[in-house]
Amino acid sequence: ISDQKPLGCWSVKHGQILTCPVVCNFETHEYIAVHDDKVLRIWKNEDINLDKAFKATLSADVYRIHSLPNGGPVVLFRGGGVRTLDVLLEAPQQEIENIISDEVIRWSGAFMEGQQPVLIFTTEKGGDFFVYVQKPKLSSLHKYKLEQQEASKPLCFTAHITNQTVTLLCLYSNDSVYQVLIPLQQDTEEEEILSKSLLLNFSVPGTVLKGTSLVVLDKDHIAVLGSLAVPGKEPRECLSIWNTKFQTLQTSKELPLGTNGQLWCYEENFFLIHGKVLTVIMYKCETSSLAAAVGKLKDSQNPDVSSFVNWNTLEDEELVVSFQSQESVALKAESKMNLRSRRSTVAKIQPEALSVGQLLLNLKDASTYVLETELRQLMSKAPTPDLQAAIGCVVTALTDRCKRNPKYYPQNFLLEIVETRDLSYSLCPDLMAVALEKKDMHLLQICLERFPDIPEEITYACLKTFLSISEAHLQNIDVNLDSVICYIDVESDDKEVKTEIVENGFSAEMDQDMYDTKIPKEAQSGSDGESCPVGLQKAALLNAVLHSAYTETFLLPHLKNLPAQEAILFLRYLYYLYVKCSEKVNTTLPGIRSPTINQIMDWMCLLLDAHFTVMVMLPEAKELLSNLHKFVRAQVRFYSELNKIEGSLRELQRLNHLRESQTYSIEVLEII
Repeated sequence: ISDQKPLGCWSVKHGQILTCPVVCNFETHEYIAVHDDKVLRIWKNEDINLDKAFKATLSADVYRIHSLPNGGPVVLFRGGGVRTLDVLLEAPQQEIENIISDEVIRWSGAFMEGQQPVLIFTTEKGGDFFVYVQKPKLSSLHKYKLEQQEASKPLCFTAHITNQTVTLLCLYSNDSVYQVLIPLQQDTEEEEILSKSLLLNFSVPGTVLKGTSLVVLDKDHIAVLGSLAVPGKEPRECLSIWNTKFQTLQTSKELPLGTNGQLWCYEENFFLIHGKVLTVIMYKCETSSLAAAVGKLKDSQNPDVSSFVNWNTLEDEELVVSFQSQESVALKAESKMNLRSRRSTVAKIQPEALSVGQLLLNLKDASTYVLETELRQLMSKAPTPDLQAAIGCVVTALTDRCKRNPKYYPQNFLLEIVETRDLSYSLCPDLMAVALEKKDMHLLQICLERFPDIPEEITYACLKTFLSISEAHLQNIDVNLDSVICYIDVESDDKEVKTEIVENGFSAEMDQDMYDTKIPKEAQSGSDGESCPVGLQKAALLNAVLHSAYTETFLLPHLKNLPAQEAILFLRYLYYLYVKCSEKVNTTLPGIRSPTINQIMDWMCLLLDAHFTVMVMLPEAKELLSNLHKFVRAQVRFYSELNKIEGSLRELQRLNHLRESQTYSIEVLEII
């Protein structure tokens, strides 16, 4: 989440539907999904094709899978039956009992009580609501009926377990939260009617809060997501935190971009869909006291001063919205601004945090000199928890001005910021797009080397630009050559010096018995990697692309759009690097940030996957593919020969350890 980088993507076949949320098994680090109600799929992060993952067809429809950190996954079926995943996998077609009849499950949750998993779910039938408490490992089941509430009904539920007692919280349509206590130690099997008590009423003078989702933060605090209705005005969605002990509103914040009504909470972080993206808001519960509760109530109309929740994420969203003319661009950048700098603690909002946004808005129409002077002063301030987000806003302000004024482009200022600050793509999402438009190769190179979270679409755009730009144009551009200067030797006329190459495990003599004809020397010099197919500047830029992180699933569709001639040129350069690496015993290129053998091989495979059919059809690629095949085949044969004598070498190493250091002897080790 902090890097805004997709790590994996899996798809079911056309016509199949995922029918419950996917969960992670904390014990085995596997993902568990159910599609078409009954088909269970289990796979690991390195698995690519979901269709080849473990599959088990169950005998009943699954409602939801709950994963517990210390209790393993628990499967709840639509009929109310519950099984742990281990028991279910022993016999996937085992009969699942139907506990509920004509009832529909409305909510479920799983918890740990000691060493035992406990699953709780609520059902509805004809306006009546029921609560089931199950301990699957003990085959224990209890059913309860909720006391009815006149003229209102439950909208959502949440629960927690404390001291052998389940506390079920119910958000009702009358804008109130009720509490139901259920003891776990019950011997009776008869259906009981659960009485409820009023826990909280959302009463704010002049407003009505219509809640849609709630979560428990601690024993005295809950968070509610809903809409705030003011007479004569449109309802506004908001997130609020309430003190249930003193019946007070701690803090609240409007959500102008809208939500989908769902709220999640995990390790002192709120997760909610704000607009079109996932937003993360950090919070920290204070010790509940009457003085604090009353104090927060006084400040409820000015929630920005609250230290209870760090609203900076949402402040950054609104700041970006004010900068961008298109809402879609603003939404991309919203919650990415400040996550990387605040992972563990929640910083109190400082007055400076508000002045940053105001300052940037005031400078929107200022002169270039005034703008850059003020921004330099802003960045020179002592480091604060929010300084990184402020610098991201600075870059956003500069790129916004570049888009409004095509003649304005502060190249040196942007380079200075990227080289001296620990930024990321998510902090300044428009920077690389502007650099691509201006064809600023140096800035793109630095961004590719420093940003950990560049989207694959931007990585591909950089690659295409680097391959298509002419060598003559690159001669006049300042590019960092540290990654290439140590292995590409250049004469004064900018042509590479031809040096004799002895490939690791490859020679024409060794490979002659594999093929009928020997490769002519002239042909080898052009395609066997002796001559770099690109100039120094272009090689340095391509190396920056090789260093950029990517996910194969997301990069491959873009790579297929690369023009054939540029794909061949890129493959020639990758082949050149591959041969260069193979010259070294440790297969490592010299230089700073030079590509590794793994990066080279991964990109070669990606490129061949994307363009293999086209390359096979092109005459100019035939010789390149043939030589690449011969070289790889010779390498495989060489390492195969090494594997044959591995045992003998290990034996020799063992004998050296056993031999006394002062004893002289001559030994003959016969290698068969």
